[in-house]
Amino acid sequence: MSSQSKIVTLPGDGIGPEIMDAAKALMTELGGIEWVDHDLGGVAIDNHGKALPDETLAAAKASDAVLLAAVGGPKWDSTNPDDPRPEQGLLGIRKGLDLFANLRPVKPIPALYASSPLKEERISGTDLVVVRELTGGIYFGDKSRVDDVATDICAYSVTEIERIARIAFKSARTKVTSVDKANVLETSRLWRETVVRVHQEEFADVPLDHLLVDNAAMQLVSAPSEFDVILTENLFGDILSDEAAMITGSIGMLPSASISGDGPGMFEPVHGSAPDIAGQGIANPLAMFLSTAMMLRHGLDRAADAARVESAVDSVLDGGLRTADLGGDADTASVTNAVLAAL
Repeated sequence: MSSQSKIVTLPGDGIGPEIMDAAKALMTELGGIEWVDHDLGGVAIDNHGKALPDETLAAAKASDAVLLAAVGGPKWDSTNPDDPRPEQGLLGIRKGLDLFANLRPVKPIPALYASSPLKEERISGTDLVVVRELTGGIYFGDKSRVDDVATDICAYSVTEIERIARIAFKSARTKVTSVDKANVLETSRLWRETVVRVHQEEFADVPLDHLLVDNAAMQLVSAPSEFDVILTENLFGDILSDEAAMITGSIGMLPSASISGDGPGMFEPVHGSAPDIAGQGIANPLAMFLSTAMMLRHGLDRAADAARVESAVDSVLDGGLRTADLGGDADTASVTNAVLAAL
């Protein structure tokens, strides 16, 4: 680790700038990090006419890591396929940095068991990670609309499946559960065949099982503690990881890491831009702090500092502080100050 890590910060839209300010306060407290703000998403459309400006991508490629808050909002909603959309910036930077692996840990904090819609005995002991392929599949396939017919092509190559499977097997502690729809989709059949081969040739000592995505969705809420690593493609991973968020009681609690084989990773909370509460100072910054911890661990080789941040978040929650999404009335500033004090 160099004395000063250089990161690109992307505050984005909605509550993004507010929770990014909280993250900056945390990074200042930790020290050893320099950051530069760049535009992405709706704010980039307003300022540059497109969701991912060239200078933002160039800066990201030259950085040690990228920290993103949130993008999107009703201001930029449109059904016109020619209009720029904030999400194009997110997809574009993932593709531009070749961030093919998205890691979304789901580990409910005992202090928040009561906040989950699932019973405590059902979620107790859950500690899983969704490993989602991030740069292929239907989100990046060819799209068309002619008159009253629209198409979205889902395509995967063996190489794309192999590299995400390796990430999943290397992340496993007890087993990998590969999720597909191989009874219907040809891409899923290739997915399953490739995962099985990688398993047999390279990771035969790691237990592997397979679930169809509809069954996986059911088991994720009926027996979440049975999962260790969930390996799946882009669309399925997007849906399942948001479902898994409710195990923790709030999507406002989930961090994520998007990584490549080499080069900088991007770290962001799973929640969206929450435009309905933007500017009110009541956003929950905890997922942003936990995303910063993932950046410290996976992007900057500062595992000890990552653990400090995670322990501080646990301490604050154990102390009873809650934002509105967790059933309390604490604001962004008070939660930030409490986490900094707990460090």
